[in-house]
Amino acid sequence: MAGDGEEATLQGQAKILQIMDNFVESMALKCVVELGVADTLNSHPMTLPQIAARIPFPNLDMYRLSRVMRFLSSRNVFNATVDKESGETMYGLTDSSKWLLTDNKIVMKAVLKYYQGGFDNIETIVDVGGGWGAAVAEIVEAHPHIKGFNFDLPNVVAGAPKYPNVIHVGGDMFDTIPINPDAIFLKWILHNWSDEKSEEILKNCRKAVEERKGKLIIVDGVLRPKSENLLDVEAQRYDLKMMVISPSGKERSEDEWEKLLKRGGFSRYTVIKIPSFLSIIEAFPSE
Repeated sequence: MAGDGEEATLQGQAKILQIMDNFVESMALKCVVELGVADTLNSHPMTLPQIAARIPFPNLDMYRLSRVMRFLSSRNVFNATVDKESGETMYGLTDSSKWLLTDNKIVMKAVLKYYQGGFDNIETIVDVGGGWGAAVAEIVEAHPHIKGFNFDLPNVVAGAPKYPNVIHVGGDMFDTIPINPDAIFLKWILHNWSDEKSEEILKNCRKAVEERKGKLIIVDGVLRPKSENLLDVEAQRYDLKMMVISPSGKERSEDEWEKLLKRGGFSRYTVIKIPSFLSIIEAFPSE
């Protein structure tokens, strides 16, 4: 039996190997995402042959897929149970693999659930950098009294689908926001940009938002370096990913957010934690 010193050495070795080999998990996830395995399992658990039969891939190697599924099941990404009658392994979704679904709306569900009363006194809202408008569409669906605007580059909104009570507006957030709403919604936008560029966006938001009752609703990462919570640790990982995804982008601590918001014209703010590695930052214009 290993002594305390030897056990500590083994644990240290295991930790370093785990960090070195983390890319294996990423590549395994990439594989099942590209094959649409989570979407295939969304209706009910299936055996491997049933999964393979529903994947439109001409030369699928079922043996290799079985190894990927075995590995991800050991990581609790998928649930694997053996059917007592047939002896075959049945694979199903877990809370983790639900994040891999094409129509995953977990973050917006958390925003709508935990931003208690935040949308009640809003009549108009603009989602700046809203892509095709899915997020603002969810907001107005949950709060029918709100009129929603989806604001993004003209070539982006040109292909956006129609949503009830949502108007698509083309423009550039670095130039001007041509709507004066009660609230501006920024979901996972500012982390793509440097402090200088983010300040430009915030100043344009400040010019656009209603003076007396207006506010800014940011959904973005808030770094908590001392936290061991898995979601907070993931936010720290994402900060490093940003160096590759967007060289000028980064995740920010609350202190960094406070300074940035003040420079952008929003001196009062509240951070609201939600069950995600993102948080809600509710900010109000400087008086």
